[in-house]
Amino acid sequence: MRFCSIASGSSGNCIYAGSNSTHLLIDAGISGKRIESGLNALELTGRDIDGILVTHEHADHIQGLGVLARRYHVPLYMTGGTADALSRSSSLGKIPEGLIHEVQEDEPFYIGDLKVLPFTIPHDAAQPVGFRIENGTGAVGIATDLGKYTEYIVDNLKGLDALLIEANHDVNMLQVGKYPYNLKQRILGDRGHLSNENAGRMLCELLHDGTKAVLLGHLSKENNFEELAFETVCSEVTMGDNPYKASDFYIRVASRDRMSDVITI
Repeated sequence: MRFCSIASGSSGNCIYAGSNSTHLLIDAGISGKRIESGLNALELTGRDIDGILVTHEHADHIQGLGVLARRYHVPLYMTGGTADALSRSSSLGKIPEGLIHEVQEDEPFYIGDLKVLPFTIPHDAAQPVGFRIENGTGAVGIATDLGKYTEYIVDNLKGLDALLIEANHDVNMLQVGKYPYNLKQRILGDRGHLSNENAGRMLCELLHDGTKAVLLGHLSKENNFEELAFETVCSEVTMGDNPYKASDFYIRVASRDRMSDVITI
């Protein structure tokens, strides 16, 4: 399997996961042109994509969705709640008939040789999910837009070779920043976004001897810095109640402006 972030941040998200024969995108929250450029760097084009997994309906996860669906007739996989929310969105444009496939949390399905498991995440969207993707060679997981992490989420992310988790904000930066009070409360709430500290604490429960790579994603442009997210998460891991140090693993920040390294499993 191969796994990488084409873009990740509060302004747009698009992740690639694939095998030799099956190629998936998780979200399409940047322009179609940028997605194509990212795919080209992987020696792929939009025609090679076998499906787009949609976590939820917020703009930073769906911006390029309509363009790709119409241009390449790519199947879209999402929960019923997300599909209903998108049907009422004027920004997406018309999705060709038959492309939307509704999926259920905790019910795995297959796209080519990849097994996909959606799981519920706590976020202020209609019916949001994270995804676990695996085949005989490895397993990867994506979990962003989490107001909090739970034992259920940890269980769905255990035993992975590589994962992308949210490290959205530094709590102090958010609290003293320019956001209005109600937006700060939304981000800090149980259906908001995961802080750097909580990302590190969750990671302490997920790391194992077979962990090959961790990407920290969905960073806030206003309330975080790449260096701060990295240092905070690594500190939580090294100081946390687990047998590892952060330096034992490949941990990187997924940028909003550039692709991550390609992780090969």
